[in-house]
Amino acid sequence: MPVPSAVLAAALAATQPCVEPPPDPANTYDAAHTYDKLAGEYPQIRIADAALPEGVRKVADQVYAQYGARCLKLDAYLPAGEQLPVVVFVHGGGWKSGYRSEFVPMALRLTRQGFAAVTVSYRLSGEARYPAAVRDVQAAVRWVREHAAELHIDPRRVALAGGSAGGQIAALAGVTGEGVKAVINIDGLSDFTSALALRYEDDPRKNPSSAGAWFGGRYAEQVALWREASPIQYVRPGMPAMLFIGSGQPRFSAGREEMMAKMTQAGVANDKLILPDAPHSFWLFDPWLEPTVEASVAFLRQYLR
Repeated sequence: MPVPSAVLAAALAATQPCVEPPPDPANTYDAAHTYDKLAGEYPQIRIADAALPEGVRKVADQVYAQYGARCLKLDAYLPAGEQLPVVVFVHGGGWKSGYRSEFVPMALRLTRQGFAAVTVSYRLSGEARYPAAVRDVQAAVRWVREHAAELHIDPRRVALAGGSAGGQIAALAGVTGEGVKAVINIDGLSDFTSALALRYEDDPRKNPSSAGAWFGGRYAEQVALWREASPIQYVRPGMPAMLFIGSGQPRFSAGREEMMAKMTQAGVANDKLILPDAPHSFWLFDPWLEPTVEASVAFLRQYLR
């Protein structure tokens, strides 16, 4: 008999009191604000549905890490079944903004295909610079695997996925951590040191750029960190398989082709889907979410076997 969500939530709750920061009104990277920016250019755009499907349980506000009184939380979306493969989603927002709710529509569509899904919050650059967010996501993966029995998931079949900054974080956390078999990088950087990435992320007119704020300095000031945070630096045999899904704006996927070439040379499975007419943040909206989900499901079924 399935465990009621309230009982499961209580069983998994943290033992010490802690808090999340209150919502920041300046943090406007969400579907509603992004829709307002894109609707004029893309009249066909629709915010993707986030209603909980019948038969899917939500286990909300689970504390997966705690720093003093500071909580980091996640939400799990669980279809019926046992030993389910699971995808942990990392939201975007330029390392400085965004919410874990960003990936709820995609998470729910995966639950209809038999996958468990988890959306996580992590420390943004205004609170903690690189590599805090990467370590947070790796902690979330450990928490999910440690609670596999309660969540009815298979701890051997874990994937990471993310969009924009979340795609880069998911890729980096996956290739430098443990327990991840596959990664989906959606419009996220693979190489901060590439000419294309530096053109935008090291632009002297941005003081600082989103990446510069995360690293605590421009490229010339923090060369080692810009390099260290680039997933392309960790290509090796045995690393997780990776699917790249990109918009029509190459700047957000800088280094992708070079990383895929290195992965192929190393014998690591990789694939890509490009949606040439899609804007950045396309995973928040129909009509682009559906092909994103279709490609992700096909990839996950192959590499989370």
